[in-house]
Amino acid sequence: MKQSLLWTTLLATFCLGLWGLAAWAYRDAVANLAEQGRTDLDLYVAHLQGLLGKYEPLPELLATNPRLIDFIRAPGGRESIEALNRYLETINRISDAGDTYLMDATGLTIAASNWNAERPFVGRNFSFRPYFRDAMEGQLGRYFALGTTSKQRGYYFAYPVREAEEILGAVVVKIDIAATERRWTKPDRSFLVTDPDGVIFISTRPEQRFHTLFPIDAETRARIERSNRYPEAQLEPLDMSLGAQLPAGQVVRLRADRAWPSHQSHLLQTRSMSSAGWQVHALTGTGEALRESLRLTMLAAALIIMSALIAALLFQHQRARRAHTALAERARASLERINSALEERVASRTAELTRTNQRLRDEIDERLRAEQALREAQQALVQSAKLATLGQMSAGINHELNQPLAAIRTYADNGRLLLRKGRAPEVADNLEQILALTDRMAKIGSQFKLFARKTSGELTDLPLAPVIEGAARIAAPLLAKSDGQLKVEVPPNLTVRANDVLLQQVLVNLLGNACQAIAGRPQRWIELSARQLDDSVMTCVEDTGPGIPSADLDRIFEPFFTTKDAGEGLGLGLAISARIATEMGGALTAVPRPTGACFELRLPAAEIHP
Repeated sequence: MKQSLLWTTLLATFCLGLWGLAAWAYRDAVANLAEQGRTDLDLYVAHLQGLLGKYEPLPELLATNPRLIDFIRAPGGRESIEALNRYLETINRISDAGDTYLMDATGLTIAASNWNAERPFVGRNFSFRPYFRDAMEGQLGRYFALGTTSKQRGYYFAYPVREAEEILGAVVVKIDIAATERRWTKPDRSFLVTDPDGVIFISTRPEQRFHTLFPIDAETRARIERSNRYPEAQLEPLDMSLGAQLPAGQVVRLRADRAWPSHQSHLLQTRSMSSAGWQVHALTGTGEALRESLRLTMLAAALIIMSALIAALLFQHQRARRAHTALAERARASLERINSALEERVASRTAELTRTNQRLRDEIDERLRAEQALREAQQALVQSAKLATLGQMSAGINHELNQPLAAIRTYADNGRLLLRKGRAPEVADNLEQILALTDRMAKIGSQFKLFARKTSGELTDLPLAPVIEGAARIAAPLLAKSDGQLKVEVPPNLTVRANDVLLQQVLVNLLGNACQAIAGRPQRWIELSARQLDDSVMTCVEDTGPGIPSADLDRIFEPFFTTKDAGEGLGLGLAISARIATEMGGALTAVPRPTGACFELRLPAAEIHP
């Protein structure tokens, strides 16, 4: 009875200890996720504020243009209207805004940048919009809504057009914010932006848009419907239940698309954007924290069970020794009472028992030595694998950072020359490119950290055309230096399963090599094309350079092999690019050509989800 109670107590203590360890590990993992979530949330808020701040002065600047004031006073004939439409179209294209249009004092749109579109704003009255009413009151109007004409989401800036103290109308600039959702899409974290009524109008997950974070009352719903802010939107709340309130944020559970588990746990963190009246939220999945807790708990349980087995084995060994000692004592006592014949039989049996016991001890010692050798070999293999991987990645990251740094230097030099010439818009564009490159270098650094920890889960479904466009933009200075031309033939609907940063790095490397190859050639052009091949996508980069000698085709992807002059390269670019393509489930090959060089990058096509 006492022994049973002792074992029950030990088992209960073991279970409670594992439960406490699992809870501590889970809280620690969630705290780490929260720290990363706060950093990403601050970056996302800064990105949104920078986007709004970029376009906020534009309508005020346009409103001071005498051309707009004269046009509102006297619109003139068809040629005058078309000239102003083309002017607004040019302004819209240069500023990369969504739409730019001019309204008179009644709210009627009299000129717009999309005058030549299928559903232009010209002739439509938007006086019901709050941004128009704010502008007519002499203030800068701000408003986010779903366009009644374009059916596209946008953020509106409106500024009054004045002559003396009289307000003649308003000029409006609409910003398309869809790009920020695509840029910040992450597999384990989603970003949401809600308006003052709690409606989700920006989300990196499309299925969450035009829902509410929490249920709204009937009065608020009726007011939103009257404003026509989100036409045809149901404004249903997310299927979300609240969990524990942590210092890092609120734990919530969202219904998952999968049958099990029916709800997924997330950490909800919030930041305010007082200038726009928004609330920015980050939803971080806690599944990885739960898995980390389970791994640590299982490891601790395995160690405890192994220790218990070793202790039981030692206890059994001590028990056997005590039993052997007692047996020897009884045998010696018996030897004194029996005759010499029995002494021989007892001695024989005692010797046999001694040999059996020795074999048992030898077997136990051999097994312990084998287990120790196995553990040491496993630890050596794990350490060797880590050192080899880190060595390869350190060489790759050095090469991957050189090209963005060179591009930043080129953009900075160009910006300095443009600034001297007073070409401020081009300077701003160069600065935007530098900011994008620094973001990309930060992504490369984070990619290196993630690769060192865990390489799975990094591939996503992404459109190929924007990645190629970004690579061409980075390689533009090299292309200009070689006085070459780039021909791009990429269907807009191609999507691949890859990592956007690594894929863009491979394309930039191929384009950079092609630019160096065509320098000084009679014909200087590069052709970049892509096509669908069953379940894969083939991207080809061809140039009119001297080509690759047939003898070098088998060695072109070897590390440190290069055909360039000394000081122009380390011979790592193609080797690293081939390794990246292989890790993304594809391949990079060099195709023989009579003239010039051709590289084919094959990647898996994006999975089509029903």
